[in-house]
Amino acid sequence: MSSPDPRPPTDYRRYRHQTERKLAVVVVLFLLLVGSGLIAIIFSPGAGVVGFGCLLFGVGVIGLLWILLTLIERWVGD
Repeated sequence: MSSPDPRPPTDYRRYRHQTERKLAVVVVLFLLLVGSGLIAIIFSPGAGVVGFGCLLFGVGVIGLLWILLTLIERWVGD
């Protein structure tokens, strides 16, 4: 006679979405902080500020694409 499994079932889909969200945040922060920091160190602090603005625009494009793909995924019914 086998005993029932005490562990609850795992929701892999929710775990994947959480992991994707965390990775997206880490990539964005890394891009902004390390990218603009390196620009400021290599060129000048003023260039770092301008670089931060340009990188922020790039992050916005990445964010819009991520939102678009998330909406398509929900529409298709993953």
